[in-house]
Amino acid sequence: MIKRTLCFSHPAYLSLRNGQLVVKLEKHDDEPEKQATIPIEDIGVVVLDHRQITLTHGVMAALLDNNAAVVTCDNSHMPVGLMLPLEGHTVQQERFQDQLSSSLPLRKQLWQQTVQQKILNQAALLKELHGIETGNMRQWAKEVLSGDSTNLEGRAAAFYWSKMFPTITDFTRSRDGVYPNALLNYGYAILRAVIARALVGSGMLPTLGIHHHNRYNAYCLADDIMEPYRPYVDRLVVETMAVCCDVEVTTAIKSRLLTVPTLEVHINEQRSPLMVAASQTTASLARCFSGESRRVAYPEM
Repeated sequence: MIKRTLCFSHPAYLSLRNGQLVVKLEKHDDEPEKQATIPIEDIGVVVLDHRQITLTHGVMAALLDNNAAVVTCDNSHMPVGLMLPLEGHTVQQERFQDQLSSSLPLRKQLWQQTVQQKILNQAALLKELHGIETGNMRQWAKEVLSGDSTNLEGRAAAFYWSKMFPTITDFTRSRDGVYPNALLNYGYAILRAVIARALVGSGMLPTLGIHHHNRYNAYCLADDIMEPYRPYVDRLVVETMAVCCDVEVTTAIKSRLLTVPTLEVHINEQRSPLMVAASQTTASLARCFSGESRRVAYPEM
């Protein structure tokens, strides 16, 4: 079942009653105080985007016990923090051990598969959106070596971003760059939370990556595994730009970007919501670490 994504961008009081999240919204202008209840087990991601949101300990414990990801935002309303449960799988210790003892050749092969599918998905999106011939990208995907030692991911990215927003002169993908980088950042943050949640649910450490290894990054594996999923966010951003003219991440834009977990993807020859597909991907990754499989199940555009 697809889990719900909740975003709170106004003052609210969140508490727990009979296994239900109780949401009390403060009076706003002439509107009376509002209250609603949501089953905790239906929630997958919670985004906290206001300084006057109060949560009880019972709510936090219940959300984490049901493997929900809790995202906090900063003063500029951009996601800045992510909270996940410590225990997400019945045989977590075994999964941890498989992951920790994985060989370097295996991790390089897994990164090779990851980069190949990312490039193929980027190529498919360019052709879908702009009708661009991407035979060069498909060839690069075939030529990716173990560990992507020749950095074909970087070459493909340079070509991809130079073509993605044809109406924006000299667009450069950068976290602190100009519009629509802020939209991409927000969408990727939601995607990262979904992937990290799926990794924990499959009993793995989201910190220990197969390629990313920044000592200050607590979600290196999530950043690895989300790579082939990024083009789905890119497509959503392009669609959002077509209907929302604001250059800032407004409430209307956030409402669209928060649909990332429900985006339809094609995986294992079936169509599935992105959040469900993420769990299939992380489950297949766990099988690779345990030696049961050699292929990660990634979505194909």
